[in-house]
Amino acid sequence: MSINDTKYYLRPFGFIPHSKSSSLLRKNLAIKINETVFTSIELIKKKKARIIRESYTVIDFFEKVLKSNKRLETLVTNLVTKKQNFLNDNKFFKKKKSLIFSILNVTPDSFSDGGDNLKLKDSISSSKKMIDDGADFIDVGGESTRPGADEVHPSDEVLRVLPIIQKLNGKNIKLSLDTRNSSTMELGLLSGVNIINDVSALKNDSKSIEIVKKYDVPIILMHMPGTPKTMMKKNKYKDVVLDVYDFLEERINYCESNGIKRKNIIVDPGIGFGKNFDQNIEILNNLSIFHALNCSLMLGISRKRFISSISKEDDPKMRLGGTISATIFAMMQGIRIHRVHDVKHVNQAIKVFEKLNSK
Repeated sequence: MSINDTKYYLRPFGFIPHSKSSSLLRKNLAIKINETVFTSIELIKKKKARIIRESYTVIDFFEKVLKSNKRLETLVTNLVTKKQNFLNDNKFFKKKKSLIFSILNVTPDSFSDGGDNLKLKDSISSSKKMIDDGADFIDVGGESTRPGADEVHPSDEVLRVLPIIQKLNGKNIKLSLDTRNSSTMELGLLSGVNIINDVSALKNDSKSIEIVKKYDVPIILMHMPGTPKTMMKKNKYKDVVLDVYDFLEERINYCESNGIKRKNIIVDPGIGFGKNFDQNIEILNNLSIFHALNCSLMLGISRKRFISSISKEDDPKMRLGGTISATIFAMMQGIRIHRVHDVKHVNQAIKVFEKLNSK
């Protein structure tokens, strides 16, 4: 929110388990955002090149800061209002607090599983296992978006993804399509895709916004500077967290101005996409700031390189421990939608965390 050339941001922090939260919530000593409870709020003020950060307990923020600055009320409302989105309207969140999007790359060159699912029988087998292991959606991708990856022509992408989409649609499996191209989006949607996941946040193809609007489907908007080929040369930020926030806010506004319902918008800060190690860690430490965008949040940290930078594990398939650790850390900041490779183990970790965090 920008007021008199000063832009404001709110980041809740100070996670506490539900078993400790009831009395604090009753006394207004904590706030609840979806299923996560926090005891403190960071107020961030950005005016040109100057950034000021101030931390408050929840009660001090509401009784002192908000009362003396009513102009922050809209931002506070966005933060604490229960997010209304497509996930609240279907069977998933009625029984589940978290959702898992399982990654199915039908590519020869993806960073972790390239070549594993090129054959149709292998991709079908992998998908069935993912569903059995607890995946809510299969996220099908036909173009590698790893750093430095070459662009894939939409016609080649379609030839990769359409057969598996058609097969899985016949098995009543919910599908997400990871694509930057409008033609691939439309053919996928006609073949049974439920959600579009665009790493370019609809910037790659000017026709994509019309496809999303035409079929009235949820869209995942991810932050990535440039393209997969150029993104690691474009990771220049004044403040990576605020710059990513501003980008996602602009894309949300773009979608709404073109007739896309906010409840159909999911945002993803794009860990590993045009961010170095320090920038990834900074975003992960500040994930809860994105709740003020008033959209559902997705996070894709599965097997990412930042885990290797910490643990010195070069093989992406051996980064499960780091993936689980980062997933639980994200859940403590209120992230509820997870894009992962190792469904069974991450699902188990989520279930245990949710049980330990229950009343």
